[in-house]
Amino acid sequence: MKVAYCQCNPAFGDVHRNTARALSLCEQSIASLFVFPELFSTGYLFTSKDEVERFSEEIPSGETSQRLMEFCRRKRVFITAGMAERRDGRFYNSAALFGPEGHLSTYRKLHLFQDEKDWFSPGNLPFSVIDIGEARIGIMICFDWIFPEAARSLALNGADIICHPANLVLPHCPDAMITRSLENRVFSITADRIGEEERSGRKLRYIGTSQIVSPSGEILARSGEEEEAVVECDIEPEKARIKKILQKNDIFLDRRPEFYSDRLEY
Repeated sequence: MKVAYCQCNPAFGDVHRNTARALSLCEQSIASLFVFPELFSTGYLFTSKDEVERFSEEIPSGETSQRLMEFCRRKRVFITAGMAERRDGRFYNSAALFGPEGHLSTYRKLHLFQDEKDWFSPGNLPFSVIDIGEARIGIMICFDWIFPEAARSLALNGADIICHPANLVLPHCPDAMITRSLENRVFSITADRIGEEERSGRKLRYIGTSQIVSPSGEILARSGEEEEAVVECDIEPEKARIKKILQKNDIFLDRRPEFYSDRLEY
């Protein structure tokens, strides 16, 4: 199976241009699964609720979803893309999975980062895994990386590949996702954006460094911090179904959940 990430540089609020740019970057690729960054169509640095309302769309009826689905139908491919979602009067930092037959799944970010808490509602959908035939796909978004439970939940639900749309500003995630892949024996595809946004006196610089990591923790592909790129590589999803790491050790069968505690003791 050939998979790819799209590392791009969205311009804030230019939804039509951002979507067209990402799709044009993917046009010549022969991958069957693409991962786009978090909020790839809108940009990230919102400054008001009015902006969030203006640029959020319903999934899958919104313009961005429709354009992604048309691309998937025409190319017979799958796309996971991060978008601002409007649903029932609330707004979510979401990512959706689309394929040749249309919309397959939506995930709403559970772990909101910094000022996202001012603009978006916390996600209200469980981690889920979708079988697309060649592989079983799970989704998490950006800051979810720092919570080991996110990737573990997807792995326990059978994910072969974790699609990870991101807008990274901290330097730790690329290396942390190696651990997430290794400790769960899954492939991970982190699609980050590049560039800078400066709005209303705030400025963010995104680190790029999109990557694809194997279940053994090998970096199969990694981009730099500044270039737009679609980078693809071949993977064997069935390797993510081998959870045995030594003759007598299986990372799932050896778990001792009866001794794991989530009590807060500060």
